[in-house]
Amino acid sequence: MTKEGNGKPVLVIPCSGIGKVHGLISREATYLVTDELAPEKTDTMCLALLVKGDGEAVAAVRNHACITIDGCAKACAEKNVQMTGGRVAKAIQVAACFKNHRGAQPGNASALTDDGWTITREIAALAASDAARLFAGEEVTR
Repeated sequence: MTKEGNGKPVLVIPCSGIGKVHGLISREATYLVTDELAPEKTDTMCLALLVKGDGEAVAAVRNHACITIDGCAKACAEKNVQMTGGRVAKAIQVAACFKNHRGAQPGNASALTDDGWTITREIAALAASDAARLFAGEEVTR
């Protein structure tokens, strides 16, 4: 269990996953959270800034609870947050979410189908719920 909370926005950080449908799902889920579901409680950043070692990005992950959304088991977003000293309060893997959607055809690297949007919305709802709890200082299961 992780307990955070101090009224600071929770950073939702997706993997880059360029060229992969799972990467597109991670990014779209992040935008749903930060733009629609929990805009007052969340923010996001470009993973490339963190990988590059940008000072502002590194400081942000060190000073805010983070939720990572990774497309695959390589967990690039999660690992990069950890490598820069950030706190991953919740790690979500898109590929694991497909277990509940056997046979789903999510789309491709540039466009989601209805199946893809269904999975994206489920991931976004999970991330938004956890972000709200973290923002309020409650515990979440990692």
